[in-house]
Amino acid sequence: MHSWTDTLRFAFQPVVNLTTGAVAGLEILARPEAGDILAEARRDPELDGRLAVLAVRAAARKETLLPLHVNVFAGTLADLGGLTPLHTAVRDSGRLPWEVTVDVGPPYTHVPQQALLEALSSLREQGFRISADGVGDGDVPLRLLTDMAPDLVKLDASLLARPAAVRAMRTLCDQLGALLSVEGVETELQCAAARSAGAQLAQGELFAPPARLPAVDVYVPPRSSGPMAVPRSGPSVREFVRPAALLPATASAGQVRALLTGSPDVSGVLLVDADGVPVRSVHRSRFLLSMSGRYGHALYADRPAFKLGDPPRTVGAAATAWEVLDVVAVGGHNRTSDDVAVVDRYGRCVGVVRLADLVRALAETRVEEAAGLNPLTRLPGSDAITGEVDRRISEGRTFALSWLDVDHFKQVNDGAGFAAGDELIRSVGRALQHAETGSTRVGHIGGDDFLVLTDPEGLDPLAASVLNVPWSAGGHPVTLSLATVLCAPGSVADHRQAAACLAPLKKAAKSLHGASWVLGHAGLPGHEVLRGAQVATA
Repeated sequence: MHSWTDTLRFAFQPVVNLTTGAVAGLEILARPEAGDILAEARRDPELDGRLAVLAVRAAARKETLLPLHVNVFAGTLADLGGLTPLHTAVRDSGRLPWEVTVDVGPPYTHVPQQALLEALSSLREQGFRISADGVGDGDVPLRLLTDMAPDLVKLDASLLARPAAVRAMRTLCDQLGALLSVEGVETELQCAAARSAGAQLAQGELFAPPARLPAVDVYVPPRSSGPMAVPRSGPSVREFVRPAALLPATASAGQVRALLTGSPDVSGVLLVDADGVPVRSVHRSRFLLSMSGRYGHALYADRPAFKLGDPPRTVGAAATAWEVLDVVAVGGHNRTSDDVAVVDRYGRCVGVVRLADLVRALAETRVEEAAGLNPLTRLPGSDAITGEVDRRISEGRTFALSWLDVDHFKQVNDGAGFAAGDELIRSVGRALQHAETGSTRVGHIGGDDFLVLTDPEGLDPLAASVLNVPWSAGGHPVTLSLATVLCAPGSVADHRQAAACLAPLKKAAKSLHGASWVLGHAGLPGHEVLRGAQVATA
C-alpha cells in the first residue's frame, strides 16, 4: 500500500540578501504530487509536525550548508509545543538548531496565544530562530507579532504597493531586533520597492523559482542610483550577513578539509561550542596550505582542527559596517581576509561578513556622497539631509531641522563681487562644519542656502556658531537668518512635511532686522523669536 509520503517531494527556494546578492538561506516547500497535504496539515498538527521533520531530512539528503527555513502552522505549535521531533531530526542530520529558522505561518485565528508563545519560547531555548510568516496578507494580530519577538518578519509582496506600511514594519523590526524580508517578489520594480522601503531580504520568482536542487546562483537586480535610492549612514552589519560554515569545536582537521574541498565558495569554517558560540576561526587558504605541505595530511588529518585555527573575530548583530572594519584592523595583516562572525545577544553565531562586501558597499556610498557634494563648500546636498531626516522619523527620534541663509545676498554679490560672495559662503559652511557633533548633519542646498539637522540639544551651539560672528563681505557687514522646526515623534510623516513646516518659519526669520532666529514646533501654530527685531513700520 502506498503512503502519502511516497508522492511527497520538496523544493527549495532561496532567501536572498538584497545588499550582497548572496543566498542567505533556503526555504523548504512541500510539493505533494497528489492530494492537498497542506490543507490536511492545517487541520492536523501531527501531520504538520511530520512534514517539518521530513523537510529537514530532505535538505540533509541534498548536503546543503545553507541555513534552512522550515514552515509550521501557528496552530501546530500551540497544540504540540516545542516540536521535539524536529529538534531530533535537526540533530540527526548533523545540523545545529540555530541554522534552522521556523517560519510560523497563519492562520492565527482561534490559536491559543499563550500556548503559541510558550511553544516559541521552547524553540528558542533549543536554539531555533523564529520567523513570522505571511505578515500583511495573513491574520496575525500586531500585539501578538510584537510578543512573538521574531528574528525575521516575512511580508507578502502585495504590501509593496503600500510603502508606508513596509517602512513602518521595518521600524518595528528594528525595535524588535528582527530582519525584514519580502516574499513573492516577481519583478525588478518590486525588488526596487522592497529595497527602498528598507527590506533586507527577499525571495520570489525574480531571484530563483523553487527547485528540487538548492540554487547556488540567483539573479539580483543591480541597486538603483535613481530617485528611489535613499542615502543611509552607517550601514548595519545585518545587511551583509552571509551563511556561516559551522563545525563543532571537536571536529578534526580531516573534517574541516572535507568541508572546504567540497564547498569551494566557503572562505572559512567557524568551530563552535555546544551553545553555538564561536571558539575558533579556520581560514581556508592558511588551513589548506598547512594540510598540503610535506607530511601535512599525515600530521594533521586526525588532530583537532582547533589547533590550526585562530581566535574568532566577532561583532554583534547590531554593529555597523564601520565597527566591523575596526575589528578587522586589530591584529596581524595576515588576517585581514578572515570572515568576521556575527553573533546574537547570546553569543551564538548567526552568520559571517566578508571584508570585500563591506569595502565595496562603503566605497559605493562614498562615491555617491562625493557626486552629491556642492563644488563650492564640498558639503553634501539636500538629498543627504532629507534621507537622514526620513531615517530619524522612522526611528521615532526627536530632531531639529534648520534652514540658514545670508540676508540680501544678491546685494552682497552686486556690491562686493561674486568672489567675495563665494568666500562668504565658504566661511559660513566652515563655521557650520566646526559646529557639527555626532548627531549633526550639514548640507549646502545651493546659493546661500544651508540645511542643518541636529538633536535639540545641538541647537544653541549651532546658533552661536553662526549668529554670534561678525560676518562681512568686501568690508561690508552681513547678517544671517536662521529658522528651525522642532519635530517630535509622530509630528511629521516624512522630510516633505518637515520642509513644509519650515517654510513659514523661514519667511518669519527673513522679516526680522539683523541676525535672526525663529523656532517653531511641527504640528503646532505660531513660532518663537529667539534672535532679531521686528522691522518698524511707518
